[in-house]
Amino acid sequence: MNNACLFFSLAKIKPFLAQCFLLRYASNLPSQTNRKAVIPCPSFRQWLFVFFCMSVLSGCSGGSGESTSNNTNTAGSTAPAPSDYAGPAPLTDDVQSFKINVWDNLAAENRCGACHGSGGQAPSFVRSDDINAAYNAVLSIVDLSSPASSTMVSKVSGGHNCWLTADSICGDIITNYIGNWASTTGGASNVVTLSAPIIKEVSSSKKFPVDSNNFVPIHNVLSRYCAGCHVEDSALKQQPYFASSDIDIAFEAAKSKINLNAPQDSRLVVRLRTEFHNCWSDCSANAQTMQDAIQTFTDSISLTLVDPTLVLSKALNLAGDGIVASSGGRVENNVVALYEFKAGSGATAYDTSGVVPATNLNLIGDVDWLGSWGIELRGGKAQASTSSSQKLHQLITATNEYSIEAWVIPENVTQDGPARIVSYSGGDTQRNFTLGQTLYNYDFLNRSGATDANGQPALSTADDDERLQATLQHVVLTYDPVNGRRIYVNGEDTGDIDGSVGATLIDWDDSFALVVGSEVSNGDAWRGSLRFLAIHNRSLSLADVAQNHSVGVGEKFFLLFSVSHLIAVNEAYVAIEVQQFDNYGYLFNAPFFVSLDANASLDAIALRGMRIGVNGREADAGQAWATLDTSLDDTRYVDGRQLLSSLGSVIALEQGPAVDEFFLTFDQLGTHAYVRVDALPVAAPVPVDVVGQASLGLRSFEEINASMAAVTGVSSSSADVKETFDTVKQQLPINESIEGFLAAHQMGVTQLAVEYCSALVGELGDVNTTLRDGYFSGFNFNESPDQAFDTAGRQAIINPLLERLLVHNLPVSAPDYSVAAPLAGQPSPVDISAELNNLIDRMAAFCPAGCNSEPDRTIKVVKATCAAAIGSALLLMQ
Repeated sequence: MNNACLFFSLAKIKPFLAQCFLLRYASNLPSQTNRKAVIPCPSFRQWLFVFFCMSVLSGCSGGSGESTSNNTNTAGSTAPAPSDYAGPAPLTDDVQSFKINVWDNLAAENRCGACHGSGGQAPSFVRSDDINAAYNAVLSIVDLSSPASSTMVSKVSGGHNCWLTADSICGDIITNYIGNWASTTGGASNVVTLSAPIIKEVSSSKKFPVDSNNFVPIHNVLSRYCAGCHVEDSALKQQPYFASSDIDIAFEAAKSKINLNAPQDSRLVVRLRTEFHNCWSDCSANAQTMQDAIQTFTDSISLTLVDPTLVLSKALNLAGDGIVASSGGRVENNVVALYEFKAGSGATAYDTSGVVPATNLNLIGDVDWLGSWGIELRGGKAQASTSSSQKLHQLITATNEYSIEAWVIPENVTQDGPARIVSYSGGDTQRNFTLGQTLYNYDFLNRSGATDANGQPALSTADDDERLQATLQHVVLTYDPVNGRRIYVNGEDTGDIDGSVGATLIDWDDSFALVVGSEVSNGDAWRGSLRFLAIHNRSLSLADVAQNHSVGVGEKFFLLFSVSHLIAVNEAYVAIEVQQFDNYGYLFNAPFFVSLDANASLDAIALRGMRIGVNGREADAGQAWATLDTSLDDTRYVDGRQLLSSLGSVIALEQGPAVDEFFLTFDQLGTHAYVRVDALPVAAPVPVDVVGQASLGLRSFEEINASMAAVTGVSSSSADVKETFDTVKQQLPINESIEGFLAAHQMGVTQLAVEYCSALVGELGDVNTTLRDGYFSGFNFNESPDQAFDTAGRQAIINPLLERLLVHNLPVSAPDYSVAAPLAGQPSPVDISAELNNLIDRMAAFCPAGCNSEPDRTIKVVKATCAAAIGSALLLMQ
């Protein structure tokens, strides 16, 4: 009876009851109108059997072996306070470190204390009577050199008494507990041990077709039975949208859930057959329907046969054969909130720092998970509650210093606001801190005694440096009262100086909330991907930042491609660091040669033209090592390896890391060679005539600035001019296309022109007037406008401007531009002179009574005439 009960419970009860509850609830929603009748709930007799089995199984969890049941503890997340322990003192520093980092966090009744405490199940690693005995017990289930490999971690990650809804997150939290303990004792290892993989031959495979024509059988099943959730316009929409009415969208979304070589192993089938996920009638029959549809689809795809003439390594899969390439050594002893985004699904990004309460982020709006660990924000946000965010206020104001560390991929370099990447705030104008983006700049807003409630003035990276780029970047903001704010990008201090230092964080508000991707008000949204986020309550040093940057981000593996069958070297491999880069590709980086035989000898073994193969053929793109030409030699074999290249390649993801099979090909390795015949280039098509193209273009912002300096003789590095240029630079044209000209461009040009002319003309009382006197020779700036702007005076102002703005063939000495004939392609000097004369007349006509007698009125008219000339199309166009 117990065996039958156990089988029924594990295989049926939990998914059956959960499924019934969810579908009964969902049947009340508009999009689920017919679901109530689809799946029957238990009868009265079935309920009695369920409760009987549950009562029997409640006593079957004894012991610490693998037979322990996979229970889920959801009682809460509050860990015990250290003061709960009243036994003998720790005998060593290592025992004390274990207590602080592990015991204090796991001894609660809602964690491990209910079973593995005093008098409970072995091992009693959270016993409360003797911390030294608990320490001795825990040593058998932890691996301080590799915390993630600890038995304690694998048990909880596998479903054993996780206190959250995601087993893997509990495993990550315990990994961090053990890692913190190991880092204080020097037990954590930074060395990755390479081991020989299982040797597999490269197999023929199938490749997804370029179109969705043959996807119809699968789409018919998905669109009929999964459209309640997996469509983009559903009230319960869930990624991926493989049930979309648009078959092309559905096809792209379903690829990663289909195993072309083994349809029965496709995720779409497994979810129904073994996980009983939203079956529409009988789960086994439904799984077979899905499998049959996938089989029909795969039967339409021809097998890709491996080219027998290629020089091939052995084959590997990332998920099954990869060696975790964790370099360890992250500086995170003072992390108070940590987001690694490993869950990959769901509506919550968990804080895995282990510091309670967990400041979990709720995903709101258009936010999607990345398969490479991370979230992509497309106008949505991830926000914590104000209550759980209070720990940031408590722990950071206690130290008066902090660091924000993030791995980000901005979608573009045009976002403004600043767009909020990470913010701890209460609205658009109130915050404790913010990491933001303004175009090419990172912004750091921090509320302190030296700034306002909005964290202003902000510290931003310099415009000219263009630190922010639309690629993966490691960004760290640090603050302490002595050094103020600092910004680090990719392990380097940007050198931007904070003028607001020497202040505490006493003004921080504990009613604010941590939010990622926008303001709490939903304004100033940031678009991009966040791969990692850590908040420390200490200011990281430059060495700390550089160390964390070197560790990198995401789950990385070493793939060891065996080549011993090609060269006379035992246990010879080409090893490559590989990670899933995003939802669409893998990053293969920095290949090196290694032999696991310590006595191996290399004697100038030729290696040329290495390429990556995937699923039976060479990848179509991303072959960074195709021109590699080197040799394997003892003189280059240093510290047990020979680096082949420092370059990386991004290879397209096809069926996912669990299915895609990789291998290497070589144009030559040792005595084996492949004669590569390059395909004939495709004939270039006849170019299409493009009509209506403008024959004129715009000067770009650098050209405008340089041209104004050349025309006026004023240095572009003078203080007032440089300040104005830095202000309006991003408002000036960035390319020469006249079709892109905007009104905002003209306003920026005008501001810069006014500044150059002001520097040229100066003020009435200036002592040094050498520049303007030499430029406007013969003009009397001390006369009133009605005297100064006679015919000769006007020519003294207008002619020097035209001489420098127009290409001419007249003598420099007193040219008469009022009668000069224009050269082809430029405006008439007569027309320009008339316009400038008209401007002078209009300024006189609109002058209030008596203003022409003002001492500086003539200066103002000259500046305006100069600005009108150099700020016009004469200088802007080319």
